[in-house]
Amino acid sequence: MSVGGDGSRMSLSTHRSRTSDAREHIALLLEVSRQYYAEGRTQLEIAREAMFSRATVSRLLAEARERGIVQFRIGHPLERVVSVERALTRAFGLKQARVADPADPSAAQADVARCAADLLIENAAENAVIAVSNGMAVTATVDAMPQLVWPRSRVVQMIGSTGQSERLLDSPETCRRMARKLGGSFHPLPAPLVVKDAAIAAALVADNQLATTLELAARADLALLGVGAVRMGHSGLILREHEDAETTEDLRRAGAVAHICGHHLAADGEHLRTGLCPRTVSVQPERLREIPLAIGVAWGEDKVDALAAAMTGGFLSALVTDLATAISLLKSVG
Repeated sequence: MSVGGDGSRMSLSTHRSRTSDAREHIALLLEVSRQYYAEGRTQLEIAREAMFSRATVSRLLAEARERGIVQFRIGHPLERVVSVERALTRAFGLKQARVADPADPSAAQADVARCAADLLIENAAENAVIAVSNGMAVTATVDAMPQLVWPRSRVVQMIGSTGQSERLLDSPETCRRMARKLGGSFHPLPAPLVVKDAAIAAALVADNQLATTLELAARADLALLGVGAVRMGHSGLILREHEDAETTEDLRRAGAVAHICGHHLAADGEHLRTGLCPRTVSVQPERLREIPLAIGVAWGEDKVDALAAAMTGGFLSALVTDLATAISLLKSVG
């Protein structure tokens, strides 16, 4: 014998009967829920097969939800990425962020480039003026762009040519290829990125064609920018030819961690005025803050400090990178 909830005695057979009924009812809730939610059958179809009323099926489904038999989970593989993008915009005051989450780490470059191309096209218009720098990430983004017919679009070279890097990664060729992708025009900046002395640079930027191109780039609707990392005073291929021992030591002492448009930045985002600045032919980094959307594209652990500096200084208003780099950036700001 056992005792019921009201203190009355019930037989073992009665207890077993009630237990059996409860199990059968739960089985019924499971079956109705499975047919409705997993198999996509309508309440009317279930009712007809079980010889219930539609109202009974509806009550069973409601009971299944109340008892936790049916649990809803709203999610998507992109959910984590979206949350990281939002965190980046908050942490660095960005207007937009795109984060690629490649299944294969070796595919990070291609995935980031596709995200950057999508972001660029989504924010551009058929008559857009787009300023472009150089580098592997920028070139990969251009390669990932679709072929469009935007004859009124203009692509503007915003930094002089390095002349030393692989031709397809240099600014003139990259800009020319983007113009072909858009079906628009290309405005070249026919000058080296860094010249011998400040007087030559001043004469070049005073030239009417170069001055007009630089001003058009500074007033662009969008900019597509590579961000270079500086390690122990060395800025990589783009500036290697121009960094002698004295310059390298000055950059190291000043704490340079990044360069953008040929100009160096400290970790706090400050533009470091070096001996290269007056010899550099490019849009001044401070003008980047005036461009409605300045998109930085980069990936990899070695770019974390550089990207953080460029965003902290306000030189980028949008970022496209991979998930691992994005997480490292967020950790860098606590």
